[in-house]
Amino acid sequence: MILAGGLGTRLLPLTKKTPKPMLLLGKKPILEHLIEWNKKNGVKSFVLCVSHLRKTIEDYFGDGKRFGVTIEYAVSKQPLATAGQLKTAEQFIDDTFVCMYGDSIFDFSLRNMIKQHKAKKAFVTMSLNEYKTNLAYGVIETSKTGKVVGWSEKPEIKANVNMGCYVMEPKVLSLIPKNKPYGMDDVIKKAMKNKKLVTSFITKKGFTDIGNKESYMKANQEHIEKQDKK
Repeated sequence: MILAGGLGTRLLPLTKKTPKPMLLLGKKPILEHLIEWNKKNGVKSFVLCVSHLRKTIEDYFGDGKRFGVTIEYAVSKQPLATAGQLKTAEQFIDDTFVCMYGDSIFDFSLRNMIKQHKAKKAFVTMSLNEYKTNLAYGVIETSKTGKVVGWSEKPEIKANVNMGCYVMEPKVLSLIPKNKPYGMDDVIKKAMKNKKLVTSFITKKGFTDIGNKESYMKANQEHIEKQDKK
């Protein structure tokens, strides 16, 4: 399942006539890169969850035969957020499936992630990226009385961030309301509250988020440079 129905407002005016997943990365749309990556990892059957400017996507990919895969479409008439969009594909789901956002590029072992999900008998497995950044300020530690006890100048902080690629069991769909905007974070929290096993697959590389114009331009430039080196 690839969620490809967002409005792409943070990428305007680039997305005024082009859906975000169809923006070019090098010579191919983001969505084509995603399909190729999935295919490389053994996934050959796709449902594209579409809405905004969906004809552009449908006309380009068709039934998928040209790309050596099978493609079907789940259509929503309005933006439904991430999980709400996934719900529109319910009729296609009857076994363990992969779900991902259509505005990121991945380069980790999805095959290993699926294998781990099955071995742990998980309900949901989330892909996480070990993200590092430096704070722009000096961080001051204080005691309860206000005494300064430490100073770290522009420290590096680490956190595991959500990459937007999941392996899920079909029953996850029962946690999502129909025809209503609903976030994937709400689904995961609800699953944990219901004592379902939510596990993680952590990678230090293999993730490019294309959320706004700056990140898109950077990703496109990096992709072109990478291709030039080949």
